[in-house]
Amino acid sequence: MWENSININDVAEIRARSTVYLGVGAIKKISDICMQLNSKGISKVAVVTGKGSYIKSGAWDYVVKAFEESQISYVLYNGVTANPTVDQVDAATKLAVEFGAQAVLSIGGGSPIDAAKAVAIMIEYPDKNSRDLFEYQFTPQKAVPIVTINLTHGTGTEADRFSVVSIPEKEFKPVIAYDFIYPLYSIDDPALMTSLAADQTVYVSIDALNHVIESATTTAANPYSILLAKETVRLVAKYLPIAKSNPKDLTARYYLLYASLIAGISFDNSLLHYTHALEHPLSGVKPDLAHGLGLAVLVPAVVKQIYPVSSQVLADILSPIVNDLSGSPDEADKAFKGLRKWLSEMGVEPGLKSIGFNESDVQKLTDLAFNTPSLGLLLSLAPVEATRESVSTIYTNSL
Repeated sequence: MWENSININDVAEIRARSTVYLGVGAIKKISDICMQLNSKGISKVAVVTGKGSYIKSGAWDYVVKAFEESQISYVLYNGVTANPTVDQVDAATKLAVEFGAQAVLSIGGGSPIDAAKAVAIMIEYPDKNSRDLFEYQFTPQKAVPIVTINLTHGTGTEADRFSVVSIPEKEFKPVIAYDFIYPLYSIDDPALMTSLAADQTVYVSIDALNHVIESATTTAANPYSILLAKETVRLVAKYLPIAKSNPKDLTARYYLLYASLIAGISFDNSLLHYTHALEHPLSGVKPDLAHGLGLAVLVPAVVKQIYPVSSQVLADILSPIVNDLSGSPDEADKAFKGLRKWLSEMGVEPGLKSIGFNESDVQKLTDLAFNTPSLGLLLSLAPVEATRESVSTIYTNSL
């Protein structure tokens, strides 16, 4: 395949709405990025990250050196958890505002980067709080510049305009989307990801897979998003088993990272629908639930629900992981079973019951899908009309 002709040690500059540096050794680009920030008059940066991966990955050593070289001072907030909360955003914002931060740099996977995007907005609105932001109590118009160093191959958030942050007391996990929170620069270095645990490797890759299953079948899907979807599934199917068996395989990490990046660009163009709208209530209720795992237990039932009207697209893009789909609308159950089989082969135990939900939770989850701010937009893009009955059916078929 063409992948064999690519030197993964050559750092490519991928230009989307963000400039993304992709390749082994891309972390070294942080020096150039900091010099660029300095040339724009930025001398104070808020770093938003998780509890330890920024150090464990080796990224932090490069960042500190780059800050010193460019005479940038920083304040560090390292309290972001999986499924970040508005309280974490507010705490990071307080530090940033008191420090006088002029930009935000995030090191981590989707959670720290999404939190950092919210912080970048809130720095510009110190009289507001992030609950106001994620409950749509005001409409921001600006944010300070954002730089990201990505540490997982799943979310695509290093190149998109989305941020997801939870409101714990309401069990809401809403989404915001603004053009001014596209990162200015992002670093995608597969060498920073070789310490990802096997289950995390699977979950983040399934997140990328879900992005394109949805983006290729929304009512806003277009040839570009479908093209990227097809390539994403092919790459995940080929390289995820390799990364699982050999976590240090940089070629596998490189192509999973590239797949995640183009999946992010795909759904940045045509958005998402059922699977993400229904997963957010899961991890809103259970904050410790890995987002990718929640998606994995839902996606077969989502595919079953939408297959009759999206059969040709789904048969095409899913062909690397579900054999012998012809694109006939009557294959919904075959697609459901085939996808479950592949997920099981990747080590995912099927069913909502495996992650602690049961029949009695379906009504509450359905309510959250319709009541959480922003999820209505995703549901409105589903290829099959999203009703309480259809949402409840997907949850029930996922049990």
